[in-house]
Amino acid sequence: MEAINKLNPWWFFKDWDKYDKNLSEWENQKVKWIPEWINDVSLKPSSLNFIYGPRQTGKTTGVKLLIKKLIEEERKDPSTLFYLDLDYVTSLIEFRRILEELLKEKERRGKDKSYLIVLDEVSSIEEWYRILKYFIDLGEFRKDVIVVTGSSSLGMEKIPERFPGRRGEGKDVIVLPLSFQQYVKVLGYKKEELIYNKNLALALFEDYLNVGGFPKSINKNPDAKDSIINFILSEIYKAKKSPRIAQDIFYSLLSKLPSAISYNSIANDIGVSHNTVREYLEFLSDIYLLNFAYIKVDDKVYKNKEKKVFFRDPFLLRVIADWVHGEFDESALLENVVQEHLYRVCGEVYYFKNSYEIDVITRKYKLEIKSKRSHKSYPKGVEVLTKEKIPEFLLGISETL
Repeated sequence: MEAINKLNPWWFFKDWDKYDKNLSEWENQKVKWIPEWINDVSLKPSSLNFIYGPRQTGKTTGVKLLIKKLIEEERKDPSTLFYLDLDYVTSLIEFRRILEELLKEKERRGKDKSYLIVLDEVSSIEEWYRILKYFIDLGEFRKDVIVVTGSSSLGMEKIPERFPGRRGEGKDVIVLPLSFQQYVKVLGYKKEELIYNKNLALALFEDYLNVGGFPKSINKNPDAKDSIINFILSEIYKAKKSPRIAQDIFYSLLSKLPSAISYNSIANDIGVSHNTVREYLEFLSDIYLLNFAYIKVDDKVYKNKEKKVFFRDPFLLRVIADWVHGEFDESALLENVVQEHLYRVCGEVYYFKNSYEIDVITRKYKLEIKSKRSHKSYPKGVEVLTKEKIPEFLLGISETL
């Protein structure tokens, strides 16, 4: 219990946030914000919430800010708030013991109370859901709110399916690096003033293309790049994959962006099978490093044909290029930012290629992305976005389209 005590300083100190590593670091950041996603977590008993996404996006800091909000604004009894850091727990038996100790402590503090229980980075424990499901079925958490966080590399995104009828009011929350819209908001700008002031919008967009949406990169933390690389390597090792193959795939991929690629084209570059390339790219998608845009002709999507691959954050793209000593065109960076933004808004993004190509297609949008003004003509309904036009376009799209 001593280890758990150290993780829950709000049990002992009114100014506990000064003793908490995550919140003290957050407080010292030049650019800091309370993430909006913490308001999406259900706090109604009983609830089983899942928060997942890549590391370094502020999931742990976010749940600590949620705890701070519950104590200070909603006058929640601090003794009913449990936080467990499970990042270094790998044994299923040890996880069970920790939960048994937590249940004993709940009994001592009053079993009729409603508790908030945060299980942070639980995905480090293989098949952890079996233990949690066992205790839920026993009725041990019927009055409580459980928040589970983790990366998706070990199947976090698919875990909610393993708890049918056991979620209560629980929600799924995905935490990603900030979009350009979110980036300018945390810097204190309003969309309306930037749409009016195009020069300022373009200057901020230039900055965003360099720092992306990770808290450390936005704050120009000197270890921002190393943190991303360490996160990628950690996920690669956990998935029992080869860092060398991953790097080779990245290097080959960078040289081909933003063109559509086949698994075979990368496989031929690096001397592995196309199945290996497919497996690694799907894994890299699972940990939110990249995503796919499939070709769409009329209303039909062809997933087995050449596909476009886009990185999900501009800083991430720069870090990986530096890591593997690769290069990419600015047009690829711009297209990736637009693809990612529209994917978050619409939940889908495609491209078209026949006698001509359309870079991005989704819902009502047909877009051609150019780093400079193009004199080429395009079919009716295709909007050409130059670098100067992209900020206004991104700011003008509702994030809840």
